Formats: sequence, C-alpha cells, structure tokens
Amino acid sequence: MAEIDNWIRLAKLESSKKAILLIDYFGSPEEALAASMHALTEVDGITSKTAERLRAIASEPVDTELHALEKLDGSIVTYWDNDYPVNLRQIPDPPAILFIRGDLVESDRFSVAVIGTRKPSEYGRSMCMKISRDLAERGLAVISGGARGIDTIAHRGALQGGGRTIAVLGSGLDVPYPAENRELLDEISNAGAVISEYPPGTRPDAWRFPVRNRIVSGMSMGVLVVESRFTGGAMITASIAAEQGRDVWAIPGTTDNAASEGPHRLIKEGAKLVDSVDDILEELGIAAECDTPVKAQRIPDNLSPEQKIILQSLSLQPKHVDEIMIECSLPPSVANSSLTLLEMLGLVRRVPGNAYVRAV
Repeated sequence: MAEIDNWIRLAKLESSKKAILLIDYFGSPEEALAASMHALTEVDGITSKTAERLRAIASEPVDTELHALEKLDGSIVTYWDNDYPVNLRQIPDPPAILFIRGDLVESDRFSVAVIGTRKPSEYGRSMCMKISRDLAERGLAVISGGARGIDTIAHRGALQGGGRTIAVLGSGLDVPYPAENRELLDEISNAGAVISEYPPGTRPDAWRFPVRNRIVSGMSMGVLVVESRFTGGAMITASIAAEQGRDVWAIPGTTDNAASEGPHRLIKEGAKLVDSVDDILEELGIAAECDTPVKAQRIPDNLSPEQKIILQSLSLQPKHVDEIMIECSLPPSVANSSLTLLEMLGLVRRVPGNAYVRAV
C-alpha cells in the first residue's frame, strides 16, 4: 500500500519526464520522495522549484485518492512494469504512471485511434460508427478520448463490434468528463480500459487535454481523423501522431462542412484518404489476407511469400527484427507489416528487445 501511496504522490508532479528522471536516478518513488533538496537538485533536469514541490508532495496524505481508486477497482501500471503498453514505450514523452480502470492486454498494441470534432455531422457520425465497429470486428482495439461527439461514437462503435476500446481521460478516473459519459465509461472499463496519467480527483482543466493527446496517439498504430476544423484538438493529435511516427488517416467530407477542413488539409499534406476500414488495414499491411476477423483467424494457408519466409526463419530462440530483415532480404516496411500480421494471426510472438519467436 505504501508503494501505491508514493506512486500517487509522484503522479502529482504532473510531469512524466521529471518522474522518469527521478526514478532512474533514485531507483524508487520512496527514495525520491525521501531525498533532500540538495540531492534532488543534483539530478539533471530537476530545478529547485521542482524539488520544493516534491518535498511538499512527500508529506501530503493520499487517502482520498486511494479510496477513489479502490472504489473503481482501479490499478496502477508504471513505465518500469513489464505490462506497460508496448506502443507507449516508443514515444518521446511516455507517461510515467497510468491509472487504469479495467484491463490493458498485450493485444492492445494492435489499435487505431479514432478522433474528431465534438459536433459531428450525420455523415461524420455514420462513418465513425461504421469504421470503429469494423475495426473492432477485425480484432483491432479502438482508442479515443472519451469526449463528446466523435470520441463517444468511436467507443460505441467498438463496443457494438464486440471488440476492445480504450478511453484516455484528461482528468482523474473518478472524474468522468463529460459527466453524461459516466455510463459509457463504465461499459468501456468492462470491455477494455479507461486510463489516465492523472491521479484520482484531478479536474478536467483545459490544458490537460492537449497533454493527454500524446497518449491517445501513442497507444495506437495510427490515427484516423473523422471530422475536425483547422484548429480542432484532433488536428493537434494528428500532428503529435506524425511526430511519433504513427500513420495518419483522414475521412474526406463535403466542402461546405467546416468540419471537413481538418481532414482535407491532412489529405493534402499526405495523410491516407479513408472511406472504409479496408483502407486502414491495407495501410497497416494486414488487409488482403483475411476476410474474417483477425481475432477469430485460424492459421491461414495463403500467407504471402514474404510472410512464409519470415515464419520459416523463426524458431523458439528470439531473433531481432534487424536480423530477420537481413536473413530474409526484406525491406523494413515489408518485414514490419508481415511481422504485424503474423503476430495478429498468432503465428509469431514479439519478445523484449524488439525480437520475435515462433508461436507454439
């Protein structure tokens, strides 16, 4: 219990970069919180102001936060845990601590973020629902922010498709925002997870949402923008996704709809135009081989030559992805897309160190 107390205190810094610096230096939240001002300021990147804040946090009670987490049957996963989301480890500013309601599972790495305006058109609503449902039916998790409009529809589409969905909040787990989505968040926690890097009790202040957007995109393999104006939050997330090396896709709309401005600009700048789930699956390199849901797929007999070569090269001994590319004479894009499909089909497993083994 004491360890959870101190993770909550560390989360109150609301700076994952500084939290990671502190743990890497001191080894544990307990040691960091017990450190003197002098010891804290010896850490590169920790200013006297941060050290003062940390010293104040060290003595703050967290009974309220613990009670809220317990009431929600919530849990904590940290950057140093083995079950920390793999995709998030790859981004420049990963959250140090995640508060979780529900469960994160290894297969959540196969996910797509679906985002957009809080005031969608009927066309936008229809397209969002259809594509989110289709993604879920194909076995991919749908990530969004739990907000009004497109976010809500994306989550509902995934639930309707019988798949997993994850809501990333810009507030504490016990502070649903918007309030009318409380029941939806309950459903999501039973069919996926509701997550936040903010401790229980944190209010949904406006500045927190752009910060949490890096998690929405970071959790996913790519981001789909349904409808958004030039200045919409979805455009910020799309920009972050591109910086993280994620794919960016956009649904075109009518030219007389202001919410088409964002997707149209993204398409002009090189984002993939999407009008069905097949466009996304094709871009990820997992489209043509399967007409039935990936999650229900048995070992197929129509693997591509590249996939067969990779499968034949693997054993129960881990092999790094670079070694696979060299041995199989495959370019990175082909190797990575082939490995993604093989993993989704349950034929190979990814292991620590960016290596793969044959599944048994």
